[in-house]
Amino acid sequence: MLKENIKQVRKSKGLSQEELAIKLNVVRQTVSKWEQGLSVPDSELLVKISEILETPVSTLLGENIEEAKVNDLKVISEKLEIINLQLLQRKHTRRKWIHWILISLCIIILLIFAVLFLLNSPYFSWDYNEPENAVLGVIFHSFEWLFIRVAPIVFIVSIIGIVLTRKKD
Repeated sequence: MLKENIKQVRKSKGLSQEELAIKLNVVRQTVSKWEQGLSVPDSELLVKISEILETPVSTLLGENIEEAKVNDLKVISEKLEIINLQLLQRKHTRRKWIHWILISLCIIILLIFAVLFLLNSPYFSWDYNEPENAVLGVIFHSFEWLFIRVAPIVFIVSIIGIVLTRKKD
């Protein structure tokens, strides 16, 4: 909610991301990350944003908070902490998915290697005078040729990815 509110209020005030960033003494990419929901401003910056955009912090946070609590840094900090925890949880979930996809990719590559090893290129003994066999043989040989050259690189990159995405405690 915060990301949409910052973007909507900024646009309604006729400010670009660059202009808002200059007024906040941050880089434009920081404002962009806020508006994409990749990060959130700290409580002091949120108060500064509300002052620049002439909008209550409660409006930016998407809640109707009593006027007495609008600039209460503790309340703002708690809301931002919740948002940060949600972003962190989303990041961990994404990392876990990537980790398991890479493990699956390694298993699939190993299975295909095993099948190719066990089949031992059976298309070499086919009669290529028949057009269907010729086409299938070329397709099978092309797949095998490409797979043998690309799969080791993909396998190594996947192993590196698995190591980089493992859960760190």
